[in-house]
Amino acid sequence: MNSRGPGICNERSNGLEIISEASRSLPDDLKSVAPDVPWPAIAAIGNILRHEYQRVEPRIVWNIAEQHLADLKSAAEQMSLSLEAAGDEGP
Repeated sequence: MNSRGPGICNERSNGLEIISEASRSLPDDLKSVAPDVPWPAIAAIGNILRHEYQRVEPRIVWNIAEQHLADLKSAAEQMSLSLEAAGDEGP
């Protein structure tokens, strides 16, 4: 796990909360560009981190950050390319 102290885990929790909240604002047609992303789980983790923080296991937060954010980054890049392509088509 993390050898740099609990602050790093708190920072990662805060980052996951931000990602969770942002995912709720994405339109469904944009989410459909990345169908393998577990969008409902991403939205749900924010609620858990905000409202059930006393039950959150730091190693789970660490695991999500270390093992799953790269896939989410790839999905965001796909979505960005999709938006750029739609913009190139014009009205």
